[in-house]
Amino acid sequence: MTVAGIPSLAIKAIDSKRRPAITDLVLVDIAAGVATVTLNRPAAMNALSLALRRALHDAMRRIDADPDVRAIVLTGAGTRAFTAGLDLKELGATAGALGAANATDASDNPVRAIESCRKPVIGAINGVAITGGFELALACDIVIASENARFADTHARVGVMPGWGLSQKLSRLIGLARAKELSLSGNFIDAATAERWGLVNRTVPAAELLPAAQRLAADIASADADFIADYKRLIDQGFALAMGEALALEHRVSSAANARVTPEAVEARRAAVQARGRAQ
Repeated sequence: MTVAGIPSLAIKAIDSKRRPAITDLVLVDIAAGVATVTLNRPAAMNALSLALRRALHDAMRRIDADPDVRAIVLTGAGTRAFTAGLDLKELGATAGALGAANATDASDNPVRAIESCRKPVIGAINGVAITGGFELALACDIVIASENARFADTHARVGVMPGWGLSQKLSRLIGLARAKELSLSGNFIDAATAERWGLVNRTVPAAELLPAAQRLAADIASADADFIADYKRLIDQGFALAMGEALALEHRVSSAANARVTPEAVEARRAAVQARGRAQ
């Protein structure tokens, strides 16, 4: 299934009967309520060039508006890289290109493009996620890593300060000392360490990465889409607040939402919830 209106040279749906053209920067495959989005510059380690960033933004915007899509899997083409971050060749050759490191508009900031999506995004990290690529992985709601995945923050090595949130998110996720170890050294950590430190939900064999991510996306897609969008927003908004403020936010949102739920609606879903629990 294609996503209507996406420029044909930037984004194409994957057809099982053809190979994607080399001009496709972002591949989109939609099946059973799940969109699989693939960054497709494998020869350049899926580096986030200006064209790729804009293609990703366009894809996410259109997928977000597509009522047939209820969950998203984001991955990289090939086995070497999820993405190596901003295209350093482009930054070194193009005047003003470094402004992308501090871009706030989602059309130029891929982290914003992911975070602004109302639908859950599962990152399927197939290879290295470096610097801006690390930031993109952390923008996903859920992260599943191939055993071949590795993560690194090389901002200090490149001499460019992070502008997409890494300096603040990382310490909140893994603790201050570990965040400083990663960011100040520029060293890589493997997938097993990333899982142990809480950077990824779980690690799977490389051949199982996409199937595992797509199965989880399908589980999410089987729930009510509007409820999932509202619940995701509540979690994200609360995470950005102090605990007391977050609990007050939950109380306001929950009180308003639950006042609209009828006993009949609960009863209608009860049997399905019980059956799913027994099956698991």
